[in-house]
Amino acid sequence: MRTFAAKNKMKARKAIETLAISTKVVLPNDTNTLGNLFGGQLLAWMDVIASVSAHRHCRRVVVTASVNNVSFNAPIPHSSIVTLEAKVSRAFNSSMEVFVDVFVENPVTGNRFKANEAIYTFVAVDQNGGPIQVPEIIPETDEEKERYNGALRRKQLALILAGKMKASEAHELKKLFLADA
Repeated sequence: MRTFAAKNKMKARKAIETLAISTKVVLPNDTNTLGNLFGGQLLAWMDVIASVSAHRHCRRVVVTASVNNVSFNAPIPHSSIVTLEAKVSRAFNSSMEVFVDVFVENPVTGNRFKANEAIYTFVAVDQNGGPIQVPEIIPETDEEKERYNGALRRKQLALILAGKMKASEAHELKKLFLADA
């Protein structure tokens, strides 16, 4: 007979299972005075698609805990087609790191390039808003593995900067900087 704990053990999910894609057209009301997409509008689009990815991973309500990094590498002009691709890069106890890649397509030529990226952290919550455990993630591709490994270093750095971890405890970060760690 299986125990309650065995029945409710969370099944790890492949990173690809968390993929969420959204495509938008940059309309006039989405642009600034230079005719480019407002950064705040792009942040909103990224937050929504990242939350869908996090939800797909844990199948629970998720809330944005932080926007860890946003790179606005290229302006996105009016009438561009914008495709946002989000995927969970790593799951911790109750939190998930989600990478968002932003691609821009010229509507006339069809040329597509990566313009931006962001890293969000979401926390799965119960009906009272308290954090709950999430399943592990299984990275398969080289990019997924690279992002998975980097997520632990990013988390350790964030904990150190927040005063929640001592630098001496950040073993993954030490490996980057100290040959004998």
